Amino acid sequence: MLDTTTYRAFCAILEEELVPAMGCTEPIAVAFAAAKARQVLGEMPERAEVYCSANIVKNVKSVKVPNTGGMRGIDVAVIAGVLANAADRELEVLEALKPEDRAGIGLLKEQGFCRVELAEGIEGLHIDVRLFAREGSAERSARVVVKDTHTGIRLIEKDGVELYPAGKALSLVRASKVSSDRHEYALLNVRDIVAFAESVKLEDVAPVIRRQIAMNEAIAEEGLKGEYGVSVGKTLLGQRDRRDVRVRARALAAAGSDARMAGCSMPVVINSGSGNQGLTVSLPVVEYARELGADEERIIRALVISNLIALEQKEYIGKLSAYCGAVSAAAGAAAGIAWLEGGSLEIIGAAVSNAIATAGGILCDGAKSSCAAKIATALEAAILGEELALKEGRHFSDGEGLVGPDVDATIRNVGIVGSQGMRPTDAHIIRVMLGNGEEC
Repeated sequence: MLDTTTYRAFCAILEEELVPAMGCTEPIAVAFAAAKARQVLGEMPERAEVYCSANIVKNVKSVKVPNTGGMRGIDVAVIAGVLANAADRELEVLEALKPEDRAGIGLLKEQGFCRVELAEGIEGLHIDVRLFAREGSAERSARVVVKDTHTGIRLIEKDGVELYPAGKALSLVRASKVSSDRHEYALLNVRDIVAFAESVKLEDVAPVIRRQIAMNEAIAEEGLKGEYGVSVGKTLLGQRDRRDVRVRARALAAAGSDARMAGCSMPVVINSGSGNQGLTVSLPVVEYARELGADEERIIRALVISNLIALEQKEYIGKLSAYCGAVSAAAGAAAGIAWLEGGSLEIIGAAVSNAIATAGGILCDGAKSSCAAKIATALEAAILGEELALKEGRHFSDGEGLVGPDVDATIRNVGIVGSQGMRPTDAHIIRVMLGNGEEC
């Protein structure tokens, strides 16, 4: 039986993390910061500046910004956010764009409305948007800094005066479901996650899980119908045996990624700040559940397991890293699938360890169409890891590479490599990506 503190913490984590987002979350976070800055400024600015960490540059550079007619770039995301002027919609901010706004985005881009700069020496998720307008001879300004999480506002200034956090202008900032020090995440461990999933009152988790299923299935279906990216999902179904649940599970997640990386405006429910991870952690579990004839309650409980185990891994790795988040999400999916198939706690742990021990070397080189292929690859490894554990009773042993004495130790080990050991790798990836002289 879980204690009340852990129970409430896990409920809060799910509410905080499983939220809708339109398109790739990094350009949307930039648009959100810009929209918030316009809200603070109170008028249409004459010019903008944005300072982004290299990780943001990496994840915005190659992906299309939704509702812009296929345009790319940090400047496009800023302009779109300013024109949308709907910060209260957070990661769905660009839903407010109208078709006629597209011409305005292109015109402002051509006019050099937004200056983009690399925030030197800052790692992880960091976006600093500054807007300027004239009132007579005086220049008015607004500044918003988003850091660590995609809607995590850390600073608001107006005309050089700090409103938040110094002024505690809480009406400008959404209340988080978790505490500022994120101590709730320290409680995550596989044993308690499984115990929570098996005992939680459905009404405490069903709304967020049902929304995840509905939104993520919808964009996967769109990815299979339309022509997006290189159509990894459609290719899997066309070139493999679609009667095989393993093929369908991978194809659905990949198809959703195909669509969102190509700028599809349909929302997804994210995990760890990522739509691709939200797709990877949920759709394979749902597909297996339906193959097994599981009822809605069992599907919901399985998704609680998959989501929370993915979040445990990402708490060590960090939101943005050179470590591909599809791997941690796929390992979470393997846990949910193992539970659906009647696996014990030990089997679930072995499935997770097998999955991340197999595919832990996949690199993140930014958001783009090939993310769909990485999702398919990570899920193939995760499903193999689950089958090794559940059907063959086999698992990698303590001391084999990064595998620890238990699943949580393995998760911590990989987290150390992902968050610390891969920092130089991340820097080199970004240097290579920007080495051709292209703009941010």
